[in-house]
Amino acid sequence: MKLLKISIALSIIALSALMVQPASGASDNVGVRQISARSEERGTNLDVTVWYPAQSGGTSVTLGESPFVTGTSAMRDSPISEGRFPLILLSHGAGLAGYAQAVSWIATPLAKAGFVVAAPNHPGNGGASRSAAETMKLWLRPRDITETLNAVEKDAFFREHIDNDETGILGLSAGGNTVLSIAGARMDPIRLAAYCDTDALNASLCEWVRQSGVDLHTMDLRPASRDNEDKRIRFAMAIDPAPIDIFDFKTFSQISIPVEIINLGQPGKIPLTADASQIAKAIPNGTYSVIGDASHFSMFAECKPGATDMAEAEKVGDPICSDGGGRTRGEIHAQLIDMTIDAFTHALKTSR
Repeated sequence: MKLLKISIALSIIALSALMVQPASGASDNVGVRQISARSEERGTNLDVTVWYPAQSGGTSVTLGESPFVTGTSAMRDSPISEGRFPLILLSHGAGLAGYAQAVSWIATPLAKAGFVVAAPNHPGNGGASRSAAETMKLWLRPRDITETLNAVEKDAFFREHIDNDETGILGLSAGGNTVLSIAGARMDPIRLAAYCDTDALNASLCEWVRQSGVDLHTMDLRPASRDNEDKRIRFAMAIDPAPIDIFDFKTFSQISIPVEIINLGQPGKIPLTADASQIAKAIPNGTYSVIGDASHFSMFAECKPGATDMAEAEKVGDPICSDGGGRTRGEIHAQLIDMTIDAFTHALKTSR
């Protein structure tokens, strides 16, 4: 019954994300556009949402709104601003926030700051088509990012407005795992196979994996160890990356680009599967910081009034509206947005 309730909630969110809704106070300087990126490995086209600095025009829309969380305003298909802009590839998490528009709360201000932001939907990681088997094929996600970069560089609307020498990547939660992989770290198939042997690392995920009938020990996990590095990417940033304990640790020392990692929560209380403090030390040009009064769920959009009770009634299982106490989620988001803009501005040398 719990899985049925979660599936219903995921279906509602997926439908909400696809709706074009009137947006009050939509900014006329952030455009949003949908493009496709072909994935031969998955045998399908990836749906990619792109936010960008825009001129006036377009259709006012709200992205990422669901029965639980608020959405973010943008202008669909508005003309792009003149000039060339750095590109940020954005990788979302899995589960209730497992789709590109769920991270519009951070993509929109990045576009306002002068970046083009492209986020693919990672198939099987969220919505009505969420699949435990596909979610655990973590090695497919970095290839989604590479195919997204290929598509943006070739897209007639964007190709003359992208600075191809100034490309970075940002990932949240499972998207942070993707970031580390595409930066050059390699996953360990043996560690991945054993990830759900107990509930010690990720109880809610592993319960779902088992109830879905997925046995990681019987899956072909050999591709997990492949090299997913994309050398076009010059800077990487991961917010509460997870799972981080399925990597071959020695490969972190081989990462050549700057990597900034932010953990959410108090040191010593951050879940082991997301605690990247030692990983940041192993990366030659790695930096690390912590937002102590946040939680892993602070990466969700701001919750609507009554969302906590609704989530409990739907037996979602995770405290999606819970932060670390002290500050509101909006205040935590403001800090994360400032940190992200500062990091990418410095790394990609944009003057906007």
